[in-house]
Amino acid sequence: MTPFRVGMLGAAGVLVTYAVAQMVVAARDVLVLMGLGFFLAAGLEPFVSRLARRMPRTLAVFLAMVFVVGPLVGFLLLAMRPLIDQATQFAARAPEYVERSDLLERFQVKERIESAFRSTTLLTGLFGAGRIVLGVLGGVLVVLVLTAYFLADLPRIRRWLYRLAPRSRRDETQRVGDEIFAKISAYVLGNVLVSLIAGLATFAWLTIFNVPYALLLSLAVALLDLVPAIGAWISGIAVTLVALTVSLPIAIATAVFFVVYQAVENYFIAPKVMGRVLDIPGVVTVVAVLIGGALLGVVGAIVSIPVAASLLFVFREFVVPRLDRAGKPPT
Repeated sequence: MTPFRVGMLGAAGVLVTYAVAQMVVAARDVLVLMGLGFFLAAGLEPFVSRLARRMPRTLAVFLAMVFVVGPLVGFLLLAMRPLIDQATQFAARAPEYVERSDLLERFQVKERIESAFRSTTLLTGLFGAGRIVLGVLGGVLVVLVLTAYFLADLPRIRRWLYRLAPRSRRDETQRVGDEIFAKISAYVLGNVLVSLIAGLATFAWLTIFNVPYALLLSLAVALLDLVPAIGAWISGIAVTLVALTVSLPIAIATAVFFVVYQAVENYFIAPKVMGRVLDIPGVVTVVAVLIGGALLGVVGAIVSIPVAASLLFVFREFVVPRLDRAGKPPT
């Protein structure tokens, strides 16, 4: 092969790689939604599989989606108007809350927050809040549709993935793959339940002490609680700052409530709900959340823990045994 042809082939390879990278970047949002849909489908798979033993899988998927979507739709129908109203009022009064906070002024972030709220037109007025809520609902709808499609074809997808392994390693690959799917399922269902408990506990606390925007803040706590390691603390700080507008004692009590609740959640609720299915060190959890959040935002932070646990499991099952065998002296 002539040097000219080698150079042309190399340049073509670089161009193709660059084009693929640009396509991935352009389709990043869609790929994130697809990944989240597949992640949720893997979490619902055990429930659907049990139903599919007694009925056609299509009907099992339909019932599973009704079980998931039904409560969500009911909540949205009941809470849509209060959510929009509270989001509108909170956005309108946020600069006033910032003005009252001497703590933010000391850390020189007061001007930045005020500027952000003044320059962000989407957060002012009913139209802006409604547009944000509708945008979130659109994303949720796309994820739910993708989840239903993935659930319907998940056994076929898993068989196709297992067939990518060599025939001699296929049984072992299937065993590891089934274990990974089991870990993802336990994590998804357990994390959703733990976040729901956090949201309900926050709503009860804020309602008892008449903290404004209780529904909006409790929903934010439930969503941020899905983000491991740092989500709960971010929501706790935000709710405490809002409670500061009521009184300093209420704010201090709210901060203590979040600290105590996090201790209860970490040491009692989460182990009881999810068990120790992930078996992942704490430092790996924090690093995985930071990397996932930097790459894919909130969605990346949510899925980072089971992904890290899966990679650790594969490392322990495949890499460690090979290293151990390679280190043995010949007999």
